[in-house]
Amino acid sequence: MNEPTPFAPPASTGSGALSHLRVLDLSRVLAGPWASQLLADLGAEVIKVERPGCGDDTRGWGPPWLTDGEGRPTREAAYFLCTNRNKLSLTVDITHPDGQAIVRELACDADVVIENFKLGGLAAYGLDYASLRALNPRLVYCSITGFGQTGPYAARAGYDFLIQGMGGLMSVTGSPDGESGGGPQKVGVALTDVLTGLYAGNAILAALAYRDRDGFRSGEGQHIDLALLDVQIACLANQTMNYLVSGLAPKRMGNAHPNIVPYQDFPTADGDMILAIGNDGQFVRFCAVAGHPEWAGDERFSSNAARVRNRQQLIPLLRQTTVLRSTAEWIAELEKAAVPCGPINDLAAVFADPQVLARGIRLDLPHASGGSAPQVANPIHLSATPVDYRKAPPTLGEDSDAVLRALGRSEAQIAALRQAGVV
Repeated sequence: MNEPTPFAPPASTGSGALSHLRVLDLSRVLAGPWASQLLADLGAEVIKVERPGCGDDTRGWGPPWLTDGEGRPTREAAYFLCTNRNKLSLTVDITHPDGQAIVRELACDADVVIENFKLGGLAAYGLDYASLRALNPRLVYCSITGFGQTGPYAARAGYDFLIQGMGGLMSVTGSPDGESGGGPQKVGVALTDVLTGLYAGNAILAALAYRDRDGFRSGEGQHIDLALLDVQIACLANQTMNYLVSGLAPKRMGNAHPNIVPYQDFPTADGDMILAIGNDGQFVRFCAVAGHPEWAGDERFSSNAARVRNRQQLIPLLRQTTVLRSTAEWIAELEKAAVPCGPINDLAAVFADPQVLARGIRLDLPHASGGSAPQVANPIHLSATPVDYRKAPPTLGEDSDAVLRALGRSEAQIAALRQAGVV
């Protein structure tokens, strides 16, 4: 085994807010990579460690596939592209002692490790928190699992769909039982994974702030234990509190809101629209636009609390009215009256929307395949240290040689590692 060599980055990380940080990303699929992409967008250098030959599971989760410069499909799945930009890809077989040595060397000079292996999965390779902390006490080590490091379910594998069911989200998502299409529904994206990634990013930054704060235990990192189930329950927000306060489990209400009325979809003459009336003043103005000012004075509807109690009487009245005008007509009139409303867009309409175009949400990055990789911009806008889009999501092992050279490996040593299947 080589003696650890101080790691010099193979490429500049730019001038982002986190450009002083190095992140070793041992995670796959979505929650962990979402966190590491967030840190990378903010300037951190992120080295994504992948299995030789196959890499992150999501590389194969297509179609659709990215096309190359000639318009031919590659083997780069769109799913992988959504959460791996601004990263270096290093292929390492962590089951091999030489591969473990490479990861340990990288960990010695890293600020952060992110992993989402099953409970205890990395201990056999000497890559768990205790082992790496012994080499680098400054390390912030974030473990993401389905159920956390403790509890009777800790050893179980966790998946977003499973957690949406177990954590209560599906109990409040979908149409009510007895209605057409009624029954539990998952959210249309892996929302629990995404939310866990966002929590992970916050937790990592908190741990780094503590590590580097004057007057505290200077330079000491820590272990972060994040569970998908915990995050899912925490993110039910008002629904969990409605239950804890009332003792009544919330039911599925389709697009209706349990605490605000009217706050749901309504039919129009040519489709559907959303009304999001959050206070009584907005309701008064809506009633005027709708040609029914008397509703605002009706004691059944004059306050939000009254409208919640009497939603079964109010909603049919609104539906009978909203179908009389087109979506565009309603939106034009209600926006003039400062009543929150909007269309229900598909993604084609989303990316054609003038507000979305003005905000630059769609961008394209040059890709190693010879084509370009479409991306959704990071929504964070920092005035002094803006997000820097330095690199498209990497091809598998794209940066292996550069990272290994930075660790001090010679060309002959790299060739031998590749011949042995270590990288």
